[in-house]
Amino acid sequence: MDILTKNNSTSTSARAVDVKISKDELTVYLEDGRLISTPLEWFPKLRNAKDQDLNDWEFIGSGIGIHWEKLDEDISVKGLLEGVIAIKE
Repeated sequence: MDILTKNNSTSTSARAVDVKISKDELTVYLEDGRLISTPLEWFPKLRNAKDQDLNDWEFIGSGIGIHWEKLDEDISVKGLLEGVIAIKE
């Protein structure tokens, strides 16, 4: 018999270990094996950015978020897990 257990990793402790950006999607890989995929439509600054700028990101803290200096954009892992959408420009 399989037993399901609740993952006690809260959204405040989840940390990103990698980021992939395609033409239409932002995918964030978490250290616990989960991945979060969201449409770039949710983030106008990312949606409208050049590929070079999209790929110029760095982690905030130890992976609690992602920062794009040239785009002046910060996205938290907690926000992604909670489904927060950026305000439209």
